[in-house]
Amino acid sequence: MYNFPCSYFILLILIKIPTCLCTDDAQYKHCNKEFVCGDLRHIKYPFWGENRPNYCGKLAYKLNCVNNIPTIEIKSLNYRVIQVNYYVHTITLARMDYSDKLCPSRLVNTTIDFTSFNYTSGTRNLTVGYGCPLNMSHVEYNCTINNTKTNVTYDPSMLCKQYVVVPAFENVASDLDQNRTSLVDALGKGFELKWFVSDVESEQCKNCIGSGGTCGVNTSNNSFICYCYNGPSLSVCDKRPGSSKNDSLTIALAIVGAVIAGATIGWGIFVCRQRRRRRAIKEATPTKTESKAILNKLSNKGLGISDTSNFTSSIPPYPSPKTSGTSKEFGKSTYFGAQVFTYQELEVATDNFNDSRELGDGGFGTVYYGKLLDGREVAVKRLHENSFRRMEQFMNEVRILTGLDHENLVKLYGCTSKRSKELLLVYEYIPNGTVADHLHGKLANSSSSLFSWSVRFNIAIQTADALAYLHESGIIHRDVKTTNILLDKSFRVKVADFGLSRLFENVTHVSTAPQGTPGYVDPEYYQCYHLTDKSDVYSFGVVLIELISSLQAVDTNRHRLDINLSNMAITKIQNHKLDELVDKSIGFETNGLVRRSTALVAELAFRCLQQQKDMRPTMKEVAEILREIRNDDSDATKPVVLDILVDEDCLLKDDNTEPTSSDHGIKFF
Repeated sequence: MYNFPCSYFILLILIKIPTCLCTDDAQYKHCNKEFVCGDLRHIKYPFWGENRPNYCGKLAYKLNCVNNIPTIEIKSLNYRVIQVNYYVHTITLARMDYSDKLCPSRLVNTTIDFTSFNYTSGTRNLTVGYGCPLNMSHVEYNCTINNTKTNVTYDPSMLCKQYVVVPAFENVASDLDQNRTSLVDALGKGFELKWFVSDVESEQCKNCIGSGGTCGVNTSNNSFICYCYNGPSLSVCDKRPGSSKNDSLTIALAIVGAVIAGATIGWGIFVCRQRRRRRAIKEATPTKTESKAILNKLSNKGLGISDTSNFTSSIPPYPSPKTSGTSKEFGKSTYFGAQVFTYQELEVATDNFNDSRELGDGGFGTVYYGKLLDGREVAVKRLHENSFRRMEQFMNEVRILTGLDHENLVKLYGCTSKRSKELLLVYEYIPNGTVADHLHGKLANSSSSLFSWSVRFNIAIQTADALAYLHESGIIHRDVKTTNILLDKSFRVKVADFGLSRLFENVTHVSTAPQGTPGYVDPEYYQCYHLTDKSDVYSFGVVLIELISSLQAVDTNRHRLDINLSNMAITKIQNHKLDELVDKSIGFETNGLVRRSTALVAELAFRCLQQQKDMRPTMKEVAEILREIRNDDSDATKPVVLDILVDEDCLLKDDNTEPTSSDHGIKFF
């Protein structure tokens, strides 16, 4: 099916050469075994347990088999392991104490180890209430916990004596909201976590397996190690020695045979691919009926496309930067106005989606670096097969991005047809990582000297401009966070990932089940299911605090009251402790200008993070305020005294409100 290089055929032949009859290393034999329990099979590194000793996997990923049920313990809670997906590094779990009932022995919230796992974006927390009013309509269950009878509900609006937070798949939670499933069934289907294995470690494990070894861990320093038939190795295994005097001749014949077979198979694959490419291009062209329906939909959304004759016409070929002559023409059809690529083109561009080209992985897709035949560098997003509503995400992102044009929004070059073998999106390649990478990720140490306050401040302005443009275009981003803010080599912003975005037209809110990333979700949206442009403002407020502090939006290693960065920031600001929040490396304590502008940005972030949406500024106002801070040179050398007036409920007052004796002033000096 795939055109593997001849070296792979040679390797396959060499593997078949008889090996010596010496005894294999014990660690190699143990780690070469798979964890098998119930329906869970083919489980290897980084997981261990049962017949796989602790040196066969990472410490946090121990599996157990209890009554033929695979389990894992995280933060003192036991979970049933439903599925492990090595392709996207996700594991589906369900709490054991909620597997078939709603009456656990102890009422405790679900907490995970964020150093080893993280929630995927297809997950939503359910609030289970205990000891709720008996006259409420959604009370469905009765339990006896600690010899006390209590009634149970899943409705977070009820005033119950105690609540427990349990994650669930977002689509299952939506079914529960609409009474299409029960709470027991919803929790029984579990939720999804992504496990962490670094790019370096993934490459090491891949090379180890390729050399005939099996992956494991050096328990003395918790580092990766490759277990081979003749003992551990830091990288790859040596070849097994041959057992006959004719090894050289055997290898030579194998190589010659592999070359001939490879050439024959390669020619056959080439012919098949050409046929598939012509068929895919033909299938990618929308019919007249489809074109008309799509155009009517876009016209209703105000995206300005009205000429059906132009919708399916060929777009001009993209000029090759390496040649001055005629360049090749790629996909001659468009989809929502975006160029349609064939799956085969993008397969070649990404070297068959080689793991070494992976740029990042999110809840809905993995992004790969690619290079088109015309020389363009691209980022190809490959939607997960098991992601929920992936077709909706795919069409949503194409529809929105083709109607936008802003220097701080990532450009969509095109996509595959929705009839393609896989759903792929093709963006411009942004080479300098994300804001999160530079603040507290893989680039934090290497870029600390370059990521100055002035760079961060410009990032804030450019991101605000992009979001204000979206709102003016009638679009709510819905997933604003530092991992979705890309940076080019000059640290210019490109806001990305519009899979959750929504169009809105002259409405006060959009009712929808809460989606987004923990730590960035508007609390009013979470409580009331009312999505507005002010939800993006709240998320941007969290981004501003990240730029000021270099801290993560959610970190379970912090004090329990500070796990959520927005809560931590509001507390620090109200208690006149901004200096405890600010990253010392930006010069807050040594540079007066930095101190002044940082304090002003902190005040703006405080306004964005208000619990009630009406108390927050619009995104346009946010962008204007940031520009005023940058341009306010006349008072730049004066000491800054900022008053943030909050009432007893910690809500920011209007500028025209006179302070009373009950107001608390927040000042930055």
